[in-house]
Amino acid sequence: MNSIERVVAAVSFNKTDRVPVIAQVFGQSAVLAGIPLDHYLRSGELIAKCQIKALEYYGYDAVFALMDVNVETEAAGSILNYVKDDYATITKYAINESTNIDALKIPHPEKDGRMPELLKAAKLLRSEVGNEVVVVGTVLGPLTIATQLLSMEKAFYLAADDPMKFEKILDYATEICITFGIAQIQAGAHLPIVFNPSASPVCIPPQFFKEFELPRLQKVFTKFKEAGAAANWLHIAGPVQSIVQTYPEAGVNIINFDYCVSAEEIQQLTPTTCVDGNIKSLSFEEASPEEIESEAMNLIKIFSNRGGFILSSGCEIPPKSKPENITALMSASRKMANG
Repeated sequence: MNSIERVVAAVSFNKTDRVPVIAQVFGQSAVLAGIPLDHYLRSGELIAKCQIKALEYYGYDAVFALMDVNVETEAAGSILNYVKDDYATITKYAINESTNIDALKIPHPEKDGRMPELLKAAKLLRSEVGNEVVVVGTVLGPLTIATQLLSMEKAFYLAADDPMKFEKILDYATEICITFGIAQIQAGAHLPIVFNPSASPVCIPPQFFKEFELPRLQKVFTKFKEAGAAANWLHIAGPVQSIVQTYPEAGVNIINFDYCVSAEEIQQLTPTTCVDGNIKSLSFEEASPEEIESEAMNLIKIFSNRGGFILSSGCEIPPKSKPENITALMSASRKMANG
């Protein structure tokens, strides 16, 4: 099986030659290639170069056209602070009290901010791997875009004080998500992963998620499937036990689960949906390769009768992680396949 066949089979709960491995290697690929992270974040060509190098080094089943969580908000007008060898931070948010919400324009993926560079990365990666390896694009979920446009604190105060205005911004964020995601599919991504940290139960009550975010995710994923996405992948970190059962309503095909959700819990809560996870991200910095391999093999055993499993971390593998710990994921998958 090639990587795409392996992942598609896992999503469909069909037999695979080995458990697919999608290590969430983003900035770590720049470190591996000796490229400054702040340069990587602004160049589609460097992203593609580093991701291919990481693919060749680790041998896993996907590459990522992914920068950071500020691409959409920067394209919409937020100002970022770029620092050497780290992720950028927002210094000025695009929306404030004086912003005319009705006059907001959807950023153009081929013109605004770093969006064109991310599309370039997707195109270059697809050109390099074709239909052998999964090319994963990335968009933020509607609620996360909204909090990146306003700030987390202001967004949630607005939701309480002026729900109608908040929903207008959330609808605007939804259109950004859809427009950017479809552009990535058209550029060559097999699917865009939807990162949605602000929708975690750590940040909002479950009822808030179900009322405000779930119907918008349903719209997003419907549009992505219509545009040709190979699958719909939702990534919400943290203790998602109170909301994860609703994901299939939104059309989710791959559910990322974090280290704070056990393999046994996720199987009970999502018996018919493929899941991806869930080794603690910090372990890739702190643990030994033997510990990572042992945990990975245990996960594979737990899911061996169920299927529908992709081995991964619970969230991003940190840029300064030990390469040998990422290699341990592949070692576990191959050893288990060979008995």
